[in-house]
Amino acid sequence: MSEYYVYILASKPRGTLYVGMTNDLVKRVHQHRSDLIEGFTKRYGVHLLVYCEQCTDVSGAIWREKRLKKWNRAWKIRLIESPNPEWFDLYPGLIG
Repeated sequence: MSEYYVYILASKPRGTLYVGMTNDLVKRVHQHRSDLIEGFTKRYGVHLLVYCEQCTDVSGAIWREKRLKKWNRAWKIRLIESPNPEWFDLYPGLIG
């Protein structure tokens, strides 16, 4: 069974947000943090993993990512702060 992740990165607490989807969360967040990917996250320094959720199928993950991208900022902030009120970077917990 494959695992897929929908995630939100932030530049700082309540800063610029980015919503993405991947099947390898550790690798993908590392790429963002290392600025290996040209584009939005590199341009705006969006490197903190502040939210992620797991999906069991790719179509569900794609649907959820598209849905979250359409959400207004206040909804995204509430989603992040529900499990992560301090906006801690979750990436170190992924890599042990």
